[in-house]
Amino acid sequence: MNKQVVKVLLPLRLDEPFDYVAPEVLQPGSVVQVPLGNRKSFGVVWPDSTPCNLPIDRIKPVLAHYDCPAIPQVSLDFVDWASEYTLAPKGLFLRMMIPMEDGLHSNKAIPLYDLYELKGRITPQRQQVVDYLTEHPCRSVEDIEEATSVSRAVINGMIKAELLTIKDFREEACPFQMPDVNQSGPTLNDSQQVAADRLIQRVKDHQFSATLLDGVTGSGKTEVYYEAILEALKQGKQSLVMLPEIALSTQWLQRFEERFGVKPAIWHSELTSAQRRITWRAIVEGKAPVVVGARSALFLPYPKLGLIIVDEEHDGSYKQEEQVIYNARDMAVVRAQIGNLPCVLASATPSLETMINVQTAKYDVLHLESRFGGATMPDVHVVDLRTAKSKKEVSSQKWLAEDLRQALAETVERGEQAMLFLNRRGYAPLTLCSDCGERLKCVNCDSWLVHHQNSTKLQCHHCGYFSSLPNQCPGCEEKDTWVACGPGVERIAEEAQSFLPKARLGILTSDTMNTPKKMAEIIGQIQDHQLDVLVGTQIMAKGYHFPKLTFVGVVDADISLSNGDLRAAEKTYQLLHQVAGRSGRGELPGHVWLQTYSPENPVMQAICKGQRDQFLAIESEERKSHGFPPFGRLISIIISGKHRYDVENAAKALARVFPHNESVQLMGPSPAAIAFLRGHTRWRLLVKSNRRYPLQKFVKSWLSQVELKSNLRLKIDVDPYNFM
Repeated sequence: MNKQVVKVLLPLRLDEPFDYVAPEVLQPGSVVQVPLGNRKSFGVVWPDSTPCNLPIDRIKPVLAHYDCPAIPQVSLDFVDWASEYTLAPKGLFLRMMIPMEDGLHSNKAIPLYDLYELKGRITPQRQQVVDYLTEHPCRSVEDIEEATSVSRAVINGMIKAELLTIKDFREEACPFQMPDVNQSGPTLNDSQQVAADRLIQRVKDHQFSATLLDGVTGSGKTEVYYEAILEALKQGKQSLVMLPEIALSTQWLQRFEERFGVKPAIWHSELTSAQRRITWRAIVEGKAPVVVGARSALFLPYPKLGLIIVDEEHDGSYKQEEQVIYNARDMAVVRAQIGNLPCVLASATPSLETMINVQTAKYDVLHLESRFGGATMPDVHVVDLRTAKSKKEVSSQKWLAEDLRQALAETVERGEQAMLFLNRRGYAPLTLCSDCGERLKCVNCDSWLVHHQNSTKLQCHHCGYFSSLPNQCPGCEEKDTWVACGPGVERIAEEAQSFLPKARLGILTSDTMNTPKKMAEIIGQIQDHQLDVLVGTQIMAKGYHFPKLTFVGVVDADISLSNGDLRAAEKTYQLLHQVAGRSGRGELPGHVWLQTYSPENPVMQAICKGQRDQFLAIESEERKSHGFPPFGRLISIIISGKHRYDVENAAKALARVFPHNESVQLMGPSPAAIAFLRGHTRWRLLVKSNRRYPLQKFVKSWLSQVELKSNLRLKIDVDPYNFM
């Protein structure tokens, strides 16, 4: 038997593959099991021509070759490129590509359960299971759970109590059906049809292209790119649709099923381990024709990928900030280029980076300039809080101006729906002692604790720390002196309920709507008009379509304009425009009310006058004059650790060995904007260069000159999006 030395990349924080001896010829992409110290690990045979200098009898053997399709070469190339660009180890990208070892095994035999012996007290939930199995004997745990809506814990409890027993097995089947390519969708208007035809041709060309689908809110962008998905299906290709957050998937999935008659494969962090295993296996075997997922779905090993859609391409949620740091929007374009396939970026408020790529002809663009079905864009009303009659009310714990209140009340009285937007969770962002001024801060971070009245707790939104409100002030030891300062969404809801006592109010934030099931419930309530007023944060701005919602009130339009972020104006414009776009998407006209202390700000002027392109031109000139992205390059370096002096000294040591280079500028070192986070001190260095300079190579060489202590962590963020 001819033995072969192969390079195997492991799913660890490693940048190079290890040498192993295989008893058979293994092609690049083969998934194998290998020894690693005193344990075993899976890995992928990697195309690497680096010679092995050890004799073959000293190299450990490959233990097994998994019964799994080989990872496509395009996926291996994508990992190599992404690692080199982000300066993150290849092994961490491999971990995203193969997130569990379970999926590497061939299909499992699923146990089927039936009633065994009814004994003891049968609770109402257990009775539901009994009733179901009486009519439908011999079912899997997943079948029982879906049919009865009882929890997995209840079913497992019945198995443990020997109320249920295994009666048979069945082979696990792929749950994803082929969408109906003959089912017709809605009739498109002229501009939609032109855009759809162009995208269809892109799919037919089987070549790389990047196209911005630039359409106002409610213009039907989704229906347009559905036509491109349809064409990919006809050609036997897989399609990937990326959404910025899990919360967006609920309504999108409803629309997809209505359009194609089946559900797509879903990929996000809330899947169970069994769902992830089944979905991953279907994807790698080419049996999942359409995949919709969050940013991590991009790195899955698609053997027949023919189309990538990035919906709401401007959204900051596409930037992953922990572990492997990358922007999934930009990586999607790279994945399409490596795979020689079309990528569509859809948005009503495209990022400045994307618009510059359109202007320089790197990307194509398709415009949808009017709303679908005859709907019109909403009217925008500005409330200048400096001169409004209700200014005194606002400063005395009333946060909604009188004009906004009246318009809101009239909307509810007409039987229409309304939305109040404030991008601040909880009841109040700060709680202090009225006697001594003591502020309640997080013990792990440089941040105030947010008062959540509904859950009666104080919480840090950076690290998750929470506590109850102390009985007395730790500073002056006085009791009953706590004062809530500033409004959160809970406080706005309380105020709205005070003058709309009969209105049905709901609160929508990432705190309360943190699973697809919870999100589906509240979306159903809005669609069925079980709610009159929805109060929430930016999660409400993300692509939802509620035809009866005609009123949007923005409580504090200025909230994110002064946070020190170079993209602050752009992000604020995008957020306000998207929030405003929830209004008037049906037959009834929409109205938007903006409360602001700076109505003359270019962001507010652009929102009021509908001058997006003029605003982007101003923003572009401002960035260009300072050499900031997209006209320059930035890499952020953050050093963190539990010992302040170690962190500070390491940051200064790095700065001292920074190579002199006229093309590169170092800013810092200095404490990060949040200098104490999750119990760690943080210092930041920011490296800046022109657009064409090979900054990654420079930074990699520079960082290699200083060896950090083992108790310190180095975080490299190429193209930083968050400057906290």
